[in-house]
Amino acid sequence: MSRKAGGFIWYELLTSDPDAAASFYGAVIGWTARPTGQPGMDYRQWSIGDENVGGLMAIPADAAAGGMRPAWLGYVDVPDVDAAVADVERAGGSVRMKASDIPGVGRIAMVADPRGAAFYVMAPTGEGQSTVFWPGRAGHGGWHELRTTDWRAALDFYGALLGWRESSTMDMGPMGTYLLFNAGGDAIGGMMNSPNAPPASWVFYFWVVDIDDARTRLEGAGGTVLSGPTEVPGGAWVVQAIDPQGAQFALVGPRRR
Repeated sequence: MSRKAGGFIWYELLTSDPDAAASFYGAVIGWTARPTGQPGMDYRQWSIGDENVGGLMAIPADAAAGGMRPAWLGYVDVPDVDAAVADVERAGGSVRMKASDIPGVGRIAMVADPRGAAFYVMAPTGEGQSTVFWPGRAGHGGWHELRTTDWRAALDFYGALLGWRESSTMDMGPMGTYLLFNAGGDAIGGMMNSPNAPPASWVFYFWVVDIDDARTRLEGAGGTVLSGPTEVPGGAWVVQAIDPQGAQFALVGPRRR
């Protein structure tokens, strides 16, 4: 959970209706969306208790005009944002938002890998710890999944950029291979080929204390369940879902019934 280059350090929802999203995720996961008071923009922080785990904002008008739909994005820690952006472009990726500084927070840029999966690179201010990815802790990130067209090429890209390495692979039969990757320790996510890509995309899993209760809350709040609960290796269960504004996400946790 300590900050290290290549690890996920923040989650952000870009949506068409921040107020509705705040209500939905508050009901499902228990988050509170607190205003940050940033001048000139409505940016809110997701928090669980006194711990911040991510951000929430409306899709910028120019991005919405260009066709951007509600989506979850992850931030990964890099030592030099500008160098990372240059590496992304050299490897065939693209820049979605040029590098900029956020006073007191750090330097960020939004990029996309060569198959179109968007994410942020960030060099945070300070040397504190990020605890947003904390499997087993309610309201925190529990897994990161890349759905792409070529997971081997994706691993090469992210390995060169962020230092990610293969932890293991699983044979999923007709669905192909599932790759588990790490950022220098235990596995933090998986990659798989998906018939729905391109464009490739990231799906973020958030931890809940009871997967069945969470599914009930999700449907009651207007979300759509795509699949699950489904058991995964390690004994946890997952639910794949879409929020009322159209952003895809997932829940992970134990089954207590």
